[in-house]
Amino acid sequence: MPFYEHTFLARQDVTAQQVTGLMNTYKAVIEEHGGKVSKTEYWGLKSTAYKIKKNRRAHYAFFNIDAPHQAVLEMERQMGISTDVLRFLTVRVEELDEKPSIQMRKQDERDRERGDRDRGGDRGPRGPRRDFGGGGGGGGFSRDGDRGGFSRDGEGGGQRFGSRPPRTETAPAGGEE
Repeated sequence: MPFYEHTFLARQDVTAQQVTGLMNTYKAVIEEHGGKVSKTEYWGLKSTAYKIKKNRRAHYAFFNIDAPHQAVLEMERQMGISTDVLRFLTVRVEELDEKPSIQMRKQDERDRERGDRDRGGDRGPRGPRRDFGGGGGGGGFSRDGDRGGFSRDGEGGGQRFGSRPPRTETAPAGGEE
């Protein structure tokens, strides 16, 4: 039997449980027609590139399918009728990848990073706090007393943001305001 990868987008105002229900419904359709869904993934609620039927976000779901063409056609027909499904795409592939998809791997990496931050992960030693009040030491931006501008080098009176000379104010000619 041919192999397919199938992705569908569900409306943003349905819940994740309803999307899981849709996934189970379409999985049952494939199995009724002699096919098999070897992997299902719920990618979550994500932003879309453009509005689709007045929705800026959508729930993304993914299937690996090993089924006859007629089973896939029936699933797509039912998705076309459903008001909860915004878009779907089925691609025929040579073989199915049983590893987690790129979307799931990215999500796992984000979860691991977030977990490290939540647990106070090892970010290395922190340097001493800088005192930004008063004088111009310690780098960063400091108030330049001579011109009223900011200096990157932390020293007052130097050139402003590089080698550009300071502006000179001229009075308007002829008494204009």
